[in-house]
Amino acid sequence: MFFIFSKVLYFLLVPFNWIIMLFIWRWLAKSPVVKKRLAISMIVIGILFSNTYLHDQIVWRWQITKPQIEPGKQYEAGILLGGMADFDKQQQGFFGSTADRFIEILKLYNQGVIRKIVVSGGNGNLVDAKSAEADFLEKEFLANNVPPDDLIIENKSRNTFENAVFTKRILDSLHIHGPFVLVSSAIHLRRSEKVFTKAGMPVVCYPAAYDVIDKKYYLTDYLVPNISLLDYWKYPIKEMVGLVVYNLTGKS
Repeated sequence: MFFIFSKVLYFLLVPFNWIIMLFIWRWLAKSPVVKKRLAISMIVIGILFSNTYLHDQIVWRWQITKPQIEPGKQYEAGILLGGMADFDKQQQGFFGSTADRFIEILKLYNQGVIRKIVVSGGNGNLVDAKSAEADFLEKEFLANNVPPDDLIIENKSRNTFENAVFTKRILDSLHIHGPFVLVSSAIHLRRSEKVFTKAGMPVVCYPAAYDVIDKKYYLTDYLVPNISLLDYWKYPIKEMVGLVVYNLTGKS
């Protein structure tokens, strides 16, 4: 039930969908006053959530910064959270825009910072029965010369909470103890850290796939609307609302 609720909530967190719903409401409304207020609301949402500078500043402050790992420090395992791959109609896997997660944990392994790689991620789709992402990533690690004995696969989880719970069960059964290095997108780790800590897994967050970097802004970033941001806002809003929901439900 929580999984279904989270997917419905995710749809409602997209500013573009807010505008669509307000447009339908305005079309159905009879009162001229209501129509005017709804039109103003649509314009305000469009202006605010298409502003590049506003989006970037909020996301930049929400993202986790990369830690300095002391020389010679070694961890028993690094945990890689899914969310970087997708599958076509033939169930062939492909890396997506957040594949930097894969790169970063592979670097940590090759540098000797982590001894094993734990891959956590099943099929997070509500209706589409796609392959488990962890199974695809396992093949990719093997293709990059990671020995099978250094890979631990958790391929049943559908969300961050299940990532933590299912991974803990496996690591406990193997008597592998933390702290662990937790690798995910920079925007996702603030919530992930709390979930894993709540599940009894001490972690050191190691962010990858930054959505926003500290860059120089130009006049167009302040004044020219970026319509694509009406969809991209779903990522920071999802993390912020998700953290509140997880706190309220005792998951973080």
